Amino acid sequence: MSSMKISKDPYNIIITGVGGQGNVLASRILANMFVENNFFVTIGESFGASQRGGSVMSHLRISKESCYSPQIPKGLADIIVSLEPIEAIRVLLDYGNSDIKVLSNSRPVRPPGVIAGDMNYPSLDEIKISLKELSSDVWIIDATEKAVEMGNPILGNIIMLGALAGVSDLPLYKDDFQKVMSRNISSDKIDINLQAYDLGSDMVNQ
Repeated sequence: MSSMKISKDPYNIIITGVGGQGNVLASRILANMFVENNFFVTIGESFGASQRGGSVMSHLRISKESCYSPQIPKGLADIIVSLEPIEAIRVLLDYGNSDIKVLSNSRPVRPPGVIAGDMNYPSLDEIKISLKELSSDVWIIDATEKAVEMGNPILGNIIMLGALAGVSDLPLYKDDFQKVMSRNISSDKIDINLQAYDLGSDMVNQ
């Protein structure tokens, strides 16, 4: 396992979403999966009004060589994993580049201003057009919808991690996911999380 490589070093991942979606948990799980294979990982996190559904963003910098600063420089992200579609656009505007890839959940979380009628929220079709214009590859999956079908909306973040393993060339393996999860959740919840991880991978490889 120690010979595993990444396509560039450091490899810069941003996981973004809004408060309550499990963004921070997803970033910690992902980081620990890399640590299982002797990578250096630094995490930087920023929070908006996260208790009220504000933006949450985690920067992960993965390296075989050394620890990097936890903040990804502007314009240098390699892939964005977005638990909320409009957040992907926000992140792309600061951290995007011509080679960046985007994996996004399709379910919007509309801010209070939109709900009150003071702001507009673009349609998913409009968001897709913008994402395609701003990135090299885009995958949009119904992670929340599938998680609800599984009985727990928070499994959406695990589905997204499985999808990341499916679309990227990163060394992300189910065995490592299982090891990390077994240290963090009770044994009776392992199976449903493994199912969610597999489902995410299947959704982008159909």
